[in-house]
Amino acid sequence: MAADNPLLAAVDLPDYAAIEAAHVEPAIRTTLAQNRARLAALLAAPEPNFATLVEPFEAMQQHLGRVFAPVAHLNAVRNSDRLRAAYNACLPLLAEYQTEVGQNRPLCEAYERISAREGPTLSPPARRVLDYALREFRLAGVRLPPEDQARFKALMQQIASLQSQFEEHVLDATQAFSCHLTDEQELAGLPEHVTARAREAAGERGLAGYLLRLDQPTYMTVMSQAQSRALREQFYAAWTTRASDQGPSAGRYDNSAVLAEILKLRHEAARLLGFASYAELSLATKMAPDVASVLAFLSRLAGHYLPAARRELAELSERAQHPLAAWDLAYYAERLREERFAVSEEALRPYFPLPRVLAGLMSVAARLYGLKFQERTQLSVWHEDVRYFDVLAEDGELKGGFYADLYARENKRGGAWMGELASRMRVAGITARPIAHLVCNFAPPARGRPALLTHGDVVTLFHEFGHTLHHLLTRVDYPSLAGVNGVPWDAVELPSQLMEQWAWHPDVLPLVSGHVDTGAPLPEADLARLVASRSFHAGLAAVRQLEFALFDFRIHAEYRAERGPDLERILAEVREQVAVLKPPPYNRFAHSFQHVFAGGYAAGYYSYKWAEVLAADAFAAFQESGVFDAATARRFLDEILSRGGSCDQMQAFVAFRGRGPQVDALLARDGLAA
Repeated sequence: MAADNPLLAAVDLPDYAAIEAAHVEPAIRTTLAQNRARLAALLAAPEPNFATLVEPFEAMQQHLGRVFAPVAHLNAVRNSDRLRAAYNACLPLLAEYQTEVGQNRPLCEAYERISAREGPTLSPPARRVLDYALREFRLAGVRLPPEDQARFKALMQQIASLQSQFEEHVLDATQAFSCHLTDEQELAGLPEHVTARAREAAGERGLAGYLLRLDQPTYMTVMSQAQSRALREQFYAAWTTRASDQGPSAGRYDNSAVLAEILKLRHEAARLLGFASYAELSLATKMAPDVASVLAFLSRLAGHYLPAARRELAELSERAQHPLAAWDLAYYAERLREERFAVSEEALRPYFPLPRVLAGLMSVAARLYGLKFQERTQLSVWHEDVRYFDVLAEDGELKGGFYADLYARENKRGGAWMGELASRMRVAGITARPIAHLVCNFAPPARGRPALLTHGDVVTLFHEFGHTLHHLLTRVDYPSLAGVNGVPWDAVELPSQLMEQWAWHPDVLPLVSGHVDTGAPLPEADLARLVASRSFHAGLAAVRQLEFALFDFRIHAEYRAERGPDLERILAEVREQVAVLKPPPYNRFAHSFQHVFAGGYAAGYYSYKWAEVLAADAFAAFQESGVFDAATARRFLDEILSRGGSCDQMQAFVAFRGRGPQVDALLARDGLAA
């Protein structure tokens, strides 16, 4: 019964501990039935207007998202067989409903009449709601003939199910791998907190010695710290062959057919809507104007970064004194970084205990945007490590809040992200505050000690906190455009990448650091060397991202039904263009490329580099006036952070910066000449 279903409870925050797999499908079916009945009633009313149709429809869609968001979140952070089955059962139901709404011609025509009749008198955000909805109707196939509409609906359902299957295969393949070692010498170079966890993991399975898992923190530490080249190669092979026909789980969770089918169905959907490719369809909702512009943008960046990457690789080879393999790069890069800057990620961990980092991060947000953070305890959460914070304005007004789930564990998806539980809403007499999930996968704390972060972890936390602020500080009342909603993918990374910049600034590092035992500040010499190391191997880092971006964009832009994905040819050409070290033939990075095949970045991974240009240029404005300059922060909040998808993003950037974006600041930051 609905009264017994925590997903249907009328509360601000879900009773996460009470949610069970059995609640999921009934809650979704109930909500979909309610929405369909409500929509039919709204359309049956005499000539609807903005207040009687658009606002109630916004509230309906928000309610559906609020019911399903905890389910999607738990599937990512507390995955189980039963929850996975319930989640997957709902995906086609949701895809069917969303396509049904998008193809609802009476609804679309009502929006068109409201736009024509009321548009000139509405506020700019309200007009934007109409424009955004009308674009979404078109992209859902509202004008297609009935047989094509039916096919498009089926495609959306199939794609949703395949993307979930892709993600599950990656999680299962990741968790299937473990490395059992009994000789302590094989762990040489690994920090004590990693070996301690490995010893505990072995003991939990009744094994002697050490058990290393393939979670992201362990993988990255092995690649950069393990002296054993054989161990590094073993982990590299396991990581880069996840969910493929190669590696330790070869064929068991193979995504080969899944990703090929996803590409095929995306292409067919794009063609139904009149686009030449899925890349063109993707760009219909982004800042970049066309396919040629994206490819030219990525090629221009490659021209800047490729010479630097080649120099950096040659220097590493000289340092190693032997030909480098892919599993050598991170290890020798860290050794060279330590020698050149006398700074080590692992050596600095004691200076970045998580409580200190969190407090410093919040103080940065307080100084920039006048915020206060209050932890709320006694909440129902999905894991004992989860924390919740209310976010308040200077005057005490509650703006919203966020959950923080920051440690890697079994049955939790890798990576870091900000997820939406609820958006800001003030429509149809209903008010809702924005609530976010901030998720990372840091190494868990040892018993009785706080978690110790690398500086790279600190940057990741700042990045996801930037997304969180974007979601929480919106002033847009309509959920479809509030926070990150309605923001083009190639602009949505601007607030997050901008926030990263403070994690490197010498005025901010003392706020987020302090020795775990003594509280002593990060020594000034170490701080200076850390800041100086920022552009270290910027070329290698950039060409890696450019490889991913070009591969993603080209496989969607060049797909042809008669020949299929053609992944090998495209990848070979991309690597010929931008890669400086060719990976081994067994590398199958595409098979675990969740951003593209299970997330929202299909034909949009270039967005990271696009937004990086915007963010570096935006931060230059802060540098010109002072990194905590109140006027600059207020302008960024007013023109970009608070406006969500309610405005044109390029116009918003120009309003903030006083001109269009320029690449010079990014190149200068990375030690390259413009």
